[in-house]
Amino acid sequence: MGLLAEVLLLAAAWFGHAFLMTVCLNWTYAQPVSRKFLKLLRLLIAILVFAFPFVVGWALFGRLRESAVPSGDAVAWLIAAYLWICWLTALVYVPTISVVRAVRRDPPQVVQRDAKVVDITARLGEKPIGDGKNWRLAKLPWNDIFRVEFGERTFALDRLPPALDGLTILHLTDLHLCGTPDRQFYREVLDLCMAVGPPDVVAITGDVVDSAFHYRWIVPLLGRLRWTTAAFAILGNHDAIYDPAVVRRRLSKLRMQVLGNSWRQVDIRGEPVVVIGQEAPWFRPEPDLTKCPKELFRLCLSHTPDHFDWARRHDVDLMLAGHVHGGQIRLPMVGPLFVPSRYSRRYDSGTFYAAPTLMRVTRGLAGREPLRFNCPPEVVRITLRRGPQAAGSRQ
Repeated sequence: MGLLAEVLLLAAAWFGHAFLMTVCLNWTYAQPVSRKFLKLLRLLIAILVFAFPFVVGWALFGRLRESAVPSGDAVAWLIAAYLWICWLTALVYVPTISVVRAVRRDPPQVVQRDAKVVDITARLGEKPIGDGKNWRLAKLPWNDIFRVEFGERTFALDRLPPALDGLTILHLTDLHLCGTPDRQFYREVLDLCMAVGPPDVVAITGDVVDSAFHYRWIVPLLGRLRWTTAAFAILGNHDAIYDPAVVRRRLSKLRMQVLGNSWRQVDIRGEPVVVIGQEAPWFRPEPDLTKCPKELFRLCLSHTPDHFDWARRHDVDLMLAGHVHGGQIRLPMVGPLFVPSRYSRRYDSGTFYAAPTLMRVTRGLAGREPLRFNCPPEVVRITLRRGPQAAGSRQ
């Protein structure tokens, strides 16, 4: 029994340690740091995670319980404190937040939701793997990268102008054009997006390209999109690496309004609306909204959901975000571990509300690493409706 208890204590400490290291990695990936630094950090954290059971087991196995009761010098106190932090993380914090996330429901502003998963491989008759740098990962069994979820959401927003009642928005994010998936994957997905008719608005929230070559795909692929009113786009952290000026020009060539870190007052169905682009922290400076009309409906395109509080402070009504890919790998009962956000997995995917902002985080279509398990890629078509308090005016 003593041996089993030691093994279980070591396993729990290892899990808690791995979780804490992943949180550190998540936070760092939300910062504007170089890819070289991130690569070194991933290596360091991998060493720290996988060396933990061997180092701790060699040094403390057989007396883990005694080590948790500190005595003597400062080192013993630090070891005991970290063991307790790891155990509490593994046995209390992670189970608690996993249950909370499992039972979380959509906010009341989501009045209708539907989704259909389409197997693109089955439609094409073959896997559209392509020739990207990490194409071999696409061949792994149970990989969901070619099973796309086409979601539909209806949001009731209290401050939606009457003219915008019924407005439809197609939200696309994180295409990561890099060779894998191949072009035929994107052609099929975009054609399916148009199969039910063009939306009023197309919104693209960044990470369009992920190589120095594949910006050449932007016009032939995204040129398949249609809209009845307007299309807006921003860039993401991967676009920042590969000549963002070229990406902006290609998107503008398609008559999309590329917002950058700025806001524009546009007419949608004859109604003045403020549309905001939020590309920070990878592009600076952040949008300056000091002269932005406060009485108008505000739609914000943000690459990362980390700007949720920023959007609330600036009276954004609806914010669309991507970046975090839903975690890409979601463990049963636990959910995702690696989510590149300073909030880790709090806003990994789904719809979130904190007055006055409703935020939709979409999992995106692809990623630099073509790996998705229990987390299929996603596009969402949103319909806006007036909420019960829509007759009220903004103060």
